[in-house]
Amino acid sequence: MASAFWCIVEDDRAGRPKKVTGEVLGEAARLARQLGGQAEAVWLTDKATDEGLKQLAEWGAARVWLLENPALAPYRGEVWTPALAELATQHGVQAIFGAVTARQRELLARLAARIGVGLSADSVAFSLQDGKLVATRPVYAGKLLSKVTWSKPPWLATLRPNVFRLEDPKTGATPQVERPAVAIPQGTMTLAERKEEASTGLPELAEADIVVSGGRGMKGPENFAILEELAKVVGAAVGASRAAVDAGWRPHRFQIGQTGRTISPKLYLGFGISGAIQHLAGMRTSKIIVAVNKDPEAPIFKVADFGIVGDLFEVAPLLTQEFKRLLEK
Repeated sequence: MASAFWCIVEDDRAGRPKKVTGEVLGEAARLARQLGGQAEAVWLTDKATDEGLKQLAEWGAARVWLLENPALAPYRGEVWTPALAELATQHGVQAIFGAVTARQRELLARLAARIGVGLSADSVAFSLQDGKLVATRPVYAGKLLSKVTWSKPPWLATLRPNVFRLEDPKTGATPQVERPAVAIPQGTMTLAERKEEASTGLPELAEADIVVSGGRGMKGPENFAILEELAKVVGAAVGASRAAVDAGWRPHRFQIGQTGRTISPKLYLGFGISGAIQHLAGMRTSKIIVAVNKDPEAPIFKVADFGIVGDLFEVAPLLTQEFKRLLEK
């Protein structure tokens, strides 16, 4: 279907599509309607759930292309890419969207190279001009915005989480599920061992509305407990700068920046973070930025909406107390 906009499903290990998938579907549907088309979901999984299929329909997927095979879990680019490329070639899709997540960043880049089209990575806005898609993406650590167009379809793009609106679900919508005949390669790698990471009980970093982040100024891994206490009060995720991760204070999955996670929360609070350009690249599109640093010349204050020049070990507990007081009212 040439006017279809596809959205690659990002799910968890329980087979539940993540919120960012709903955001991507919403934007895909908005654009597709302008071309007389529709948004469709492509779900590559080892085991789909009825609840997941229903959720995709409620988020606006007119059709779900379901590729269900044990070889699709865990994610391996060498397996997913040829399967998705074959499906796209069979059906002449107009656009393929994914989220800015670890696996979809890789998948869409592989797919673009395989089928010979361009990719707009980390997109934050879209428009249609003369029937062609124009994407907006930040460059130079968010200091500039570039416009991207394609010479031919399919138009491939990854979309930043928390940038695009999650539309109200269409309650009662039922999915039209297609199970296409697509070859699923077995790949050359097999899973030898899986180690489950202990849950922090906090929201996932990429999808959180509020993010509390610490840098070199935290002075050690034990002091992140101060930020975790604040995060629990306001329902935030906890992140870290590359300096804190390189020091071994936090695992890499919590790193925010050019070589880590890209986030766009409603509220970002940075403690003891100077504001290196690679860190700003990962959080500059946050709606509100609050910076706490003892150095009044710290670069992060140049992008912050609100700045506090002070000792984070004094400021963070005070903020925790004040948020508790306000939220208990």
